[in-house]
Amino acid sequence: MTTTTLPQGRTEPPGADRTPVRVLVVDDEAPLAELLSMALRYEGWEVRSVGDGTGAVRMARDFRPDAVILGMRLPDSDGLAVLGRLRGEIAEVPVLFLTARDAVEDRIAGLTAGGDDCVAKPFSLEEVVARLRGLIRRAGTVAVRGESALVVGDLVLDEDSHEVSRGGTGIHLTATEFELLRFLMRNPRRVLSKAQILDRVWNYDFGGKANVVELYVSYLRKKIDAGRSPMIHTRRGAGYLIKPGE
Repeated sequence: MTTTTLPQGRTEPPGADRTPVRVLVVDDEAPLAELLSMALRYEGWEVRSVGDGTGAVRMARDFRPDAVILGMRLPDSDGLAVLGRLRGEIAEVPVLFLTARDAVEDRIAGLTAGGDDCVAKPFSLEEVVARLRGLIRRAGTVAVRGESALVVGDLVLDEDSHEVSRGGTGIHLTATEFELLRFLMRNPRRVLSKAQILDRVWNYDFGGKANVVELYVSYLRKKIDAGRSPMIHTRRGAGYLIKPGE
């Protein structure tokens, strides 16, 4: 991505001056756009959201995003037309298309038109974040995170290497256990409800039972807390939180 004159006088890549990555979410499904925005804000990124193509172009002009998540079907336009107008504002901004599950033609059209990646609905929020991080890295001018380690007490999670340790002892986690622990560690001492955890760790429209959260919390406890001062706590009727062991 080429260096662009940015708002408030910013002319160097985000990360170089510790300014947050800017992401524009464009989708007319308001609940979905809000979930995406929440997930991106947990990354420490600055997010704006709009529900139509005209608003997207206007917001891009003012906000100067470093990446765009773009719905293929919008009320006033289609994603391909909006892509062209966005690139007219910011020539090489990475764009991740959101398409319907069975819309293979849309995915092909989006990539052919110059989109950088596509994700089909329904999707895992973590997958979208991971793909967006990859696009931003490949753009070559944005530091996605200046520090990859999350630390709560003596528990350390490295987001880049996916290594976890407590008190210097390595802990092996499955991919889902890792994402659950990461979500908890990004929100230390904050009670997270089962619904929030399902939205963040599993598919945004996950149709299973909330007891999958209880199951994976129990897995984590056996690996993180076994033989140690407990860090993962239950608040009955409210959810779960993580805090340093006492």
